[in-house]
Amino acid sequence: MPALGTLYIVSAPSGAGKSSLISALLESNPNSDLQVSVSHTTRAPREGEVNGQHYHFVSVDEFKAAIEEGVFFEWAEVFGNYYGTSRKVIEQQLANGIDVFLDIDWQGARQVKELMPQAKGIFILPPSRTELERRLIGRGTDSDEVIAGRMAKAVSEMSHYDEYDYLIVNDSFEQALADFGAIIKANRMIVTQQAIKHCDMLKDLLAE
Repeated sequence: MPALGTLYIVSAPSGAGKSSLISALLESNPNSDLQVSVSHTTRAPREGEVNGQHYHFVSVDEFKAAIEEGVFFEWAEVFGNYYGTSRKVIEQQLANGIDVFLDIDWQGARQVKELMPQAKGIFILPPSRTELERRLIGRGTDSDEVIAGRMAKAVSEMSHYDEYDYLIVNDSFEQALADFGAIIKANRMIVTQQAIKHCDMLKDLLAE
């Protein structure tokens, strides 16, 4: 019997590297039970993004209708666009022993924690504001105006780091990825998870 999966809430200011770290972790563990939740959003797809793989791209009217129907586990409006996560899909994945990553902001994290207090929060910080701005410019996907808006909001976003269980500083990407993987590994080794995974073995070991 597989242990129940863990829901990981991963947050960071835009440009800190959370999406890259999640992608790298999944790529380095192709056969493990790790998946990233595919959110719904009303923003336009960026170059290279595929509908249903990176996001479910929907209209504002479709998103608002889904809110009314109670489809979302959490949802938030960020930079004028809506983002939301399907509750049913998340619950099915966790029941199947899959660890799921939610790439969401602190507002969404609060909503998830209210519904699922056992979810684990991971916050990712850049080593400095200067480095954060350099990364945002280097992506080449946003205008100067958008970058200025993201930098202005970054301090407010980072002030919520202490609402999370784990903190990773993404200075060296390789070290941050190693830290990320260590968190997942350690959580899978806790007694409650191992007791479910090795139920039959424990019965044999403890039989009188």
